[in-house]
Amino acid sequence: MNNTTNSIRYLTFALGKGRLASKTLELFEKIGITCEEMKDKDSRKLIFVNEDLKLKFFLAKGSDVPTYVEYGAADIGVVGSDTIMEENRKVYEVLDLGFGKCRMCVCGPASARVLLQHHEMIRVASKYPKIAKDYFYNQKHQTVDIIKLNGSVELGPIVDLSDVIVDIVETGSTLRENGLEVLEEICPLSARMIVNQVSLKMEADRIKKLLEALKEVV
Repeated sequence: MNNTTNSIRYLTFALGKGRLASKTLELFEKIGITCEEMKDKDSRKLIFVNEDLKLKFFLAKGSDVPTYVEYGAADIGVVGSDTIMEENRKVYEVLDLGFGKCRMCVCGPASARVLLQHHEMIRVASKYPKIAKDYFYNQKHQTVDIIKLNGSVELGPIVDLSDVIVDIVETGSTLRENGLEVLEEICPLSARMIVNQVSLKMEADRIKKLLEALKEVV
């Protein structure tokens, strides 16, 4: 079927706000995908368009990106693998973009290390209750009381709210400054590209070309 350029539908990208979006756009520029509108720091626009390539971009809170992709509001999303694991949405993870590298870890004071070696009940504070629960219940077979926090999780063990925390660790300096350390590593993390299940079938050629081009530069 010969589509004229006008009838080609837009491919829509949801990008996690902040450093992730900037890094993604840098990567896209390497394969010839630009979106000049997005470079305007003062813009109040929510959706940015590249008319020539029939692409749309919007910035979203990281934790919402898998939701936009699952429901087809975006064909493609870029977000950290921690968010993909925590949100557990029906999407295809198609590419590790190789930036935003860090680790999901169990952290706490050195004295808490012993609590992880026996199967006693402990309290775990985390912004990632699903990941924490999955790790303790399914991998360590340890019963835990999981406390969801939204802010500085490091406070958990310091104020005796929890025995340990499950959190993202980049350099570990915040932990060290607060007398905490990495006790166990759960998994490595990085930025990933996810695709809507229907889009992957309907727009197979365009998405495949995009992925092939990205693999060259990742």
